[in-house]
Parts: sequence; C-alpha cells; structure tokens
Amino acid sequence: MKASDVKKGNVVEHDGTVYQVRDIERSSPSARGGNVTFRFTLYSIPGARKFDLSLRADDELREMDLVRRAANFSYMDGDAFVFMDAEDYTQYLLSPELVGDNAGYVVEDTEGYYVQLIDDAPVGLQVPTSIVLTVVDTAPEMKGSSATKRNKPAKLNTGIEVQVPEYISNDEKVWVNTLTGEFAGRA
Repeated sequence: MKASDVKKGNVVEHDGTVYQVRDIERSSPSARGGNVTFRFTLYSIPGARKFDLSLRADDELREMDLVRRAANFSYMDGDAFVFMDAEDYTQYLLSPELVGDNAGYVVEDTEGYYVQLIDDAPVGLQVPTSIVLTVVDTAPEMKGSSATKRNKPAKLNTGIEVQVPEYISNDEKVWVNTLTGEFAGRA
C-alpha cells in the first residue's frame, strides 16, 4: 500500500520488522514541485519499541494482517504464559519476552485479554485497560494522617508495585490502570 493510504492502527512491515502505526504527520512543502512527506510513529510488534519513519506519498509499505483473538489466561508453563482462545479453545504459548511489561497484569479469571496473531503465530498480548489485583504487602495506615492525602508503595499479588493511598491495607483488592500502572480505586 502507498504511504498516503496508511491509517492509524494499520499493521505494516518495514525492513523485516512488523510495526503498528500509532501516529501520522503529513507535511506539504511550500515550494512548487516538492513532494508531500508522511512521518509515521510506529511501535514494533512484539516489543513495542518506538520507531519514526518518514516516507514520500508514493513510497510503498507492506500491510500485514494482524488478527486479535479474545483469550483467557490458563496457567504458566515454566516461564511461558498459556492463553486459551475464548471461541475455539486453541492454546497459545506466549514467551516472557512477548508478554513483556504486561506480565504484571496477567491473572486468572479475568476477561479482556487479546492475543495478537500474524499468520497464526502469536506476536503480542493486549491486556484490559484496568484490572483487579490484591495488595500483598504495604505499610500500615498511620493514625492521624488523614488530613493530608499521601501515598505509600504497595506490592501486589503479581509482583508489581504501585503507589496507593494511606487507607489501603493488606489483602484489599484494588483496580490498577494498565496503561499508566497507577492505582485506580478500591475494587
């Protein structure tokens, strides 16, 4: 497909690497006969490494067919995460490198995970925007400190650490925003 036809969200291949288009900037030259250029902000699949690419309108990019399949986390197989397709029960084995920073948001009995596939091979994991996790270790609430809003670190059941308000204690369930990695409220 021509660079001028690429839209946000498209999945393309460039120099043997697969990327998802996150942002497009179009620049028109002021001089006559100048070429229109497109500046793409791309993120690699898997890995989500940022890459900036500038192309002329007639340059070609190969579009890839990315399939998203709803899946549920089943279990750990060594270091690998095993997800089961919600429709046809196909099992997908995702390596820790493929799951990446999302590993702290993978829990059983949670809906909203999507395994991303290219040519039936898993290339990425999309997690829900917010998830319920349990506080396993945090400092006790300090009495008399309710007048000021202070946060304290809390370790959650998946191993990640977030800042929570003073009033949160051990064994409480909390919502965590997976986009920012921040506390989003009591569950």
